[in-house]
Amino acid sequence: MSIPLYRHELKFEISRMEKDVLAKELALVMTSDVHAKDGCYMIRSLYFDDWANSAYEEKQAGVAGRRKFRIRIYDYSDKVIKLECKRKEGQYIHKDAVSLTLEETSAIIGGNYSVLSKRKEPLCCEFYQECLTQGLRPKVIVDYDREPYVYEGGDVRITFDMGLRTALLGADIFDSRLPVVGVMQPDRLILEVKFTQYMPDFIKDILRGRAYTQVAASKYTMCVDKHRELLGF
Repeated sequence: MSIPLYRHELKFEISRMEKDVLAKELALVMTSDVHAKDGCYMIRSLYFDDWANSAYEEKQAGVAGRRKFRIRIYDYSDKVIKLECKRKEGQYIHKDAVSLTLEETSAIIGGNYSVLSKRKEPLCCEFYQECLTQGLRPKVIVDYDREPYVYEGGDVRITFDMGLRTALLGADIFDSRLPVVGVMQPDRLILEVKFTQYMPDFIKDILRGRAYTQVAASKYTMCVDKHRELLGF
């Protein structure tokens, strides 16, 4: 059994102006992700939580070891559908992922989790068990637009996640007509820095000395808070 490979992850809240300057410098030494059309793509994730809202509460409490389950698609398309579990240990992350079919995804969103009983992958078994025993259910849809830069040495990935918003009135992740509401101020976005083995010095030099605000809040908790704000919790 292989040992999960954990990556470093750092998050910062920056302005659009800061992003424009940084992106120009990164583009000189890094390349755009091959999956990005015109340098960007849209991500939609449906997050799950249990009856006690453990994923949310553990994040708020600063629990070092935690996990979140989600189903993720891109640009509202059903061509690539991933069931993912993001595991966190301090500033280190590990992500497990398996592909789902449209039929499986529709069944899960509709509350029919038994479709997972036919899958043998450990992640599917884990997710199915959590649905049965802990009441894992869809909680919130998280949308944003991502501009990604990659560098193979050290497996470095730097992304700008813009226009963070949450969908209202449903869990159908393929419905592009779901009303959405912005979660951050229009001129603010999330900078994420991830690497596995090391960060090359020339990338460190670009990032070093910038007065960015490191953030602990996740997109999931930010969107849950927006829902609670709108509902008057």
